[in-house]
Amino acid sequence: MPAESGPLLVEGPVEIVLPDGTVRSSERPVVALCVCRRSKHYPFCDTSHRRRSAPPTERAQRDGRHEGEDVPDSGR
Repeated sequence: MPAESGPLLVEGPVEIVLPDGTVRSSERPVVALCVCRRSKHYPFCDTSHRRRSAPPTERAQRDGRHEGEDVPDSGR
């Protein structure tokens, strides 16, 4: 099971068939597969999950809100 915001680590070498039929492969002994879909090298992780904020829908779900719902005022 992958971490909530990190990659899925699998033992390599791997060959991955994408939905469009494209085949991507890696000969590395351990391969990090992107689960956040922010990677510029998808399906392989490029650590984009560390640098980029979550998409609005994902952020709202993580915060327990519905998309478009206002964030409560903190009173500051």
